[in-house]
Amino acid sequence: MNSVRPAWKPPTARERLALLRDARSIAIVGASANPARAANFVATYLLGSTSYDVWFVNPRETSIFGRPVYASLGALPSAPDVVDAFRQADALPALAEEAVAAGARVFWAQLGLWSDAAADIAWHGGLDVVMNRCLKIEHARFAGGLHLAGFDTGVLDSRRQKLV
Repeated sequence: MNSVRPAWKPPTARERLALLRDARSIAIVGASANPARAANFVATYLLGSTSYDVWFVNPRETSIFGRPVYASLGALPSAPDVVDAFRQADALPALAEEAVAAGARVFWAQLGLWSDAAADIAWHGGLDVVMNRCLKIEHARFAGGLHLAGFDTGVLDSRRQKLV
């Protein structure tokens, strides 16, 4: 029996849905207290719209939304299911190594981020890998809360609305 894992390929929508359904905790690496940053927007969504345990990782922050911020994945209280990366692409391979060492199950690189080296490290380290996808957008899309503007408008009606 061949113990070598086949080459990594981006997961399908169905596979991404399964990864999100199976997850219980998400570590946002590169978390930010700055509301103008994408990591802050995603954190706000995850805290307000999901039941995930959300941990923040950033060695330059101490508190975000009144929650502690950890300096590294290794400092977390337990292994996260998903490592959601908001870092420069050249920092992703080292982060993938850290995610493997921390016992994560999924390495997720945010929209606009891609690193073949990081995917290879994480994949061959036993993690599932998602690249160039926003976790918030994917979750909202699967949960039925995605609008063209990127958030839930609360409108559940398919009829054409009259503009006022």
